[in-house]
Amino acid sequence: MSHRMLGFAFAGADLLMEIGADGRIAFALGASETLSGEAEGSLVGRTWRQFVDGRDHAMVAALFDGLEAGSRAGPLLVSLATDPAKAPRRASLSAFRLPQNDGAISCALARAGGAAGEGLLSRADFEVMAAKLADDPGLELALVELAGLSQALEAANDDERGALTEQLSGVLRSLAHRGEAATELGEDRFALVRAKGDDARGLQARLAKLIKAPVAAEAGLVAMSGVDGSKQAIKALRFALNSFVEDGLSAACPESLGAALEGALEGALDDARALGATIRERQFRLTYQPVVRLMDGRVSHHEVLVRFGETASPFPTIRAAEEMDLIEPLDLAILEEALDVLEAQPKVSLAVNISGRTIGSDAFVARAEGMLKARPGIKDRLILEITESAAIDDLAAADRRLQALRAAGCEVCLDDFGAGAASLAYLQQLTIDILKIDGRYIRELQHGGRESTFIRHLVNMCRELGVKTLAEMVETAEAERAVRLAGVDYAQGWFYGAAADEPETRIKPPGMRPALAR
Repeated sequence: MSHRMLGFAFAGADLLMEIGADGRIAFALGASETLSGEAEGSLVGRTWRQFVDGRDHAMVAALFDGLEAGSRAGPLLVSLATDPAKAPRRASLSAFRLPQNDGAISCALARAGGAAGEGLLSRADFEVMAAKLADDPGLELALVELAGLSQALEAANDDERGALTEQLSGVLRSLAHRGEAATELGEDRFALVRAKGDDARGLQARLAKLIKAPVAAEAGLVAMSGVDGSKQAIKALRFALNSFVEDGLSAACPESLGAALEGALEGALDDARALGATIRERQFRLTYQPVVRLMDGRVSHHEVLVRFGETASPFPTIRAAEEMDLIEPLDLAILEEALDVLEAQPKVSLAVNISGRTIGSDAFVARAEGMLKARPGIKDRLILEITESAAIDDLAAADRRLQALRAAGCEVCLDDFGAGAASLAYLQQLTIDILKIDGRYIRELQHGGRESTFIRHLVNMCRELGVKTLAEMVETAEAERAVRLAGVDYAQGWFYGAAADEPETRIKPPGMRPALAR
């Protein structure tokens, strides 16, 4: 009994147990009924696997297997095996292996709340959890590479692969804070937040002992210090994890989250410089997608679409420009290029996308007014299409700026109405000329139902307000027929043609258009 009491002395617990070398519960004392729903006497003689929920067997097995004589581990959050009809019970489990106690393991369990865990966290959930733990000086981030794991999984049959995956998840969770803070990053790479203890070599040895597969474990440790608040912690974590995913542990592992944050800021500055150079040197090209007037099927104007490189989507670059406060100079550069095209081609009209964030700038309006004044020949051939990739904060101030631009000789179109931030409040408070209806409504319009009713009422309301309507993503003859019946004024999409390097004033009849690859 003295061995047991010594083993239990470390824990203020609701239930104390001793598990013999055969895996059976040899001793139980405490509020077992409150914790597990069963009297303590009924636990004795049962295996611990009958007491713990099956989803946590691999984690608890790894916890016990990793205990050296005289060492303790935990606490981990575990689910207890209960009646399937009842809500699962959660407990915090700590374990201690006393020397000279015939291999028995002393366990302390305390009541715990929270939802039952199952496997490794998603990367997004891991980042959120790790950021919240960043102010705990007793924790550190461990980056783990298991070389050969992919090959081992590929060589295994389905049953072996499932068992190895479950066992690996259990091992990583057993080493993680509370049995939760662990994730898979891909390419045989994992991350976990754990209590500070053995060094990287010690962690590697522990992993090699516990993982029953031909893998070579390598680990790097990052101190959870040097950041102020969860926002900085998230940035630092993402930089550290991204660097690990891209370069593995061959690159220098940051000593702390603070060092990772410095690396993230340096990387952001490098990206900002590169993007600034792209804007200054006009390292982009413009393409032009036709917008058709449904009344007569003729081209009304073209939307200007920016491209960076030959095939890459422009969206990440535009998003980066917004995050780095470079969207206004990018919008100005694209606008100036488009105005040069209008000046050179007097029969062409263009719609240029302007970010909602840019519309918040009086400096942009002044520059745009100056450009328009210097080119009187383009009056009434320019449409500014306000995107909502960044929501407009002050609608009244935005409307004042838009009216100044309208007075300078251009029309205003509100893009993607019905998606994200754009709503009836925009239509109510902004004086615009054209409203572009989000493509998801157009795709469903031809099938009737609620979308059809919504579009019909929206078109009627816009008509009463003196606002034209434009349907995007018109891809088939059926979709065109549906938007015509709904009374929409303009249409745009693959049915009329993809974006081209030059604005074409005529479009080919549908039967003569080449098939378009998405």
